[in-house]
Amino acid sequence: MTTKPKAKKFRVRRSPARAAQEARAEAVPVTPPGGAARTNGAPAGALPAGDAAAAMSGQVSTAAEARADSDINAIRKEGLTGRQLRMARRVAQKHNLPATSDFDAVRMLRAKGIDPFGRANMLEQVVQPNSAQPAGGVPVPGSVQLPQTIPAAKTTLPSTELSPAERRNKEIAEIQHGITKRRRKKLLALTARLVFFVGLPTVAAGYYYYNVATPMYATKSEFLILTSDGSGGAVGGLLSGTQFATSQDSIAVQGFLQSKDAMLRLDRDAGFKAHFTQPWIDPIQRLTDAPTNEEAYKTFKKNIKIGYDPTEGVIRMEVSAADPGVSAEFSRKLISYAEQRVNQLSVKKRDDQMTDALSALELAEEQRRQAQGALVGLQQQGAILDPEGVIVSLRQQISTFEVQLQERELELAALLDNLRPNKAKVAGAEGDIARLQNHIARLNERMISASAGENSLASLSVKIQMAQADLATRDLMLQSALQQVEQTRMEANRQVRYLTTAVEPVPSQEASYPRKFENTLLAFLIFSGIYLMVSLTASILREQVSS
Repeated sequence: MTTKPKAKKFRVRRSPARAAQEARAEAVPVTPPGGAARTNGAPAGALPAGDAAAAMSGQVSTAAEARADSDINAIRKEGLTGRQLRMARRVAQKHNLPATSDFDAVRMLRAKGIDPFGRANMLEQVVQPNSAQPAGGVPVPGSVQLPQTIPAAKTTLPSTELSPAERRNKEIAEIQHGITKRRRKKLLALTARLVFFVGLPTVAAGYYYYNVATPMYATKSEFLILTSDGSGGAVGGLLSGTQFATSQDSIAVQGFLQSKDAMLRLDRDAGFKAHFTQPWIDPIQRLTDAPTNEEAYKTFKKNIKIGYDPTEGVIRMEVSAADPGVSAEFSRKLISYAEQRVNQLSVKKRDDQMTDALSALELAEEQRRQAQGALVGLQQQGAILDPEGVIVSLRQQISTFEVQLQERELELAALLDNLRPNKAKVAGAEGDIARLQNHIARLNERMISASAGENSLASLSVKIQMAQADLATRDLMLQSALQQVEQTRMEANRQVRYLTTAVEPVPSQEASYPRKFENTLLAFLIFSGIYLMVSLTASILREQVSS
């Protein structure tokens, strides 16, 4: 901020000619308003000296004092400021004028021809060479005598020329005024844009929510999908599901209730489309007279809200409609659809598990029949039920006859040791030995024929053993399949799903939607965000283009 330089003040020098002129001016008679001429404050027809002395002896003011008082009163009426009065007092002190007050200082300075409020100029103190006066102090016509008085009736204007400091202050003020004007214009433009792009849409949205929107009644309900409690002891406890065992079924039911299939069933059973095509519903929420499935499905998704809480396993459903009774009816229908879907899922899951177990059991039974038939065929092929037993019997017979042969040989040896053996006994022993040897030979031949060739008793015995082992294996597999079937049946019974309604749908008495204040505030925030994003994008693009 710049400060104005203080103007220098100078004392005005008066030449001797000017002093003489002022002395002559004081001696000129003045005609007051009363009509009598005065000379130095006295009327033209002055009183004699005695009468004057008598008049001066009282408390009557002189004409000069009365004129001074009238001049001071006139100066008071000019409305001078305190700064101007103080300046006049200082100027009077510089000129050694005995002023009794600030107004008297103004009067005396004006009487001397000095402007008490004007700035002194150096040129005013220089005596002009062409202003010479002739003897006697009479001014030359056309010459300018300084200082000079200004007639009261003549008004003057200040000079249009400004000092550098004033010019600089004026330019700064103009710049500040221009900045303020531009800021005001920008503020008005911003206010207009905000009103047009944010205020009007928000007012329109609020008008719709408060005056046009049809009230919607919401019906809330909750239901769970549970499994049957298993009672199989420790094994049943291990096989039973956890608290999250029904999460997949719950998610599947939630998806079904939000599907177009559920909407079509609801329209077929309860008239969903007919309800939302009624003429008293506002145009934004109302469907057309012949809505398509896609249009009805959009309205269905907007008015049917379903949520699944995995921590508690609860499915929460909220159904909105223009009538509270219709809303409760829609909710009950959807819960019945969910229950049917849960039953279908349980039956299908149980059938799938039992089908697999029964198929495995049938396969095990068929394979056991085949193994048993193969064993019976092998036994019938050799006409011997137990070839291995036959071979064991032959071996036992051979061993027995060999023991008897050894005994007869020992007995023959004992008879031959006599000097005169009994020929009959010797002959009998030799006959027994020969018969035993022949019988053992025949048995050995049977053994040889039983263990040689493809149809021998040995090969037949091996085949029978393999068939018996295969039959035993099929028996085990059949037993395992039977156990699997029973176990699957028990597990399927434990995994049956049940839909339990925790909160029944009850018609609402007050409208839940639209939420007027919340929706209006949300509309304001949305429009404000859109305007902010668009304005920032435009500013960035403008800066990029101008750079």
